[in-house]
Amino acid sequence: MLGWRRAGIHAGLLLTLLYGAQASADQRDVYLFAQWAGDHETRAFRQMLVDARLYGVVPIYQLLRSASDWRLCSAEPFAVAPAAQWPAVRSTLQLLKTLADQGVLRRYEVVSTYRDPRLNRCAGGAIDSAHMRAFAVDVLLPPGADPRPLCSFWQAQGKAWNMGLGRYPSGRIHIDTAGFRTWGGDFSAHSSFCTLPAGTTPQSK
Repeated sequence: MLGWRRAGIHAGLLLTLLYGAQASADQRDVYLFAQWAGDHETRAFRQMLVDARLYGVVPIYQLLRSASDWRLCSAEPFAVAPAAQWPAVRSTLQLLKTLADQGVLRRYEVVSTYRDPRLNRCAGGAIDSAHMRAFAVDVLLPPGADPRPLCSFWQAQGKAWNMGLGRYPSGRIHIDTAGFRTWGGDFSAHSSFCTLPAGTTPQSK
């Protein structure tokens, strides 16, 4: 059984290398990831994804991207979240899988996930950012894609998922399962691109 699991990990990584080698909005591509991964331990993290049947929901080289400002911050281009946060990794990936299955979010690129506290500070992240304390993903949609279906999902099912949904002025969309809330350019619910459900108390990021 262990051999099968290891084979699944290697096969999944190979598929990532084959199908991920396409035009990307982020320069941290599969080739840079392969160079980085050669010196960093990712096996346990990948095995966790295989065991949870979540490997491949997001290509591994995107799932391990740190902050986009990693160069300016003299940080690593990729990072593995601490094991204590792996339950949050699973819940966020399960949410992304559900969004894809329901046709809400099918085409996207993940450009930022876990950040250690130093990188989060340098990159201008919120003091209590979910990228640091839990597991969050920032995604880019294809040009012209309509983000409103995400709002509809958040309004109808977000509370059950404990879903955080934000949109930054850059157009990036933040998704996590670290608290039911929404925000926009000024990091408050009032600037969100979503309309709050009736009876919802606005919360900040």
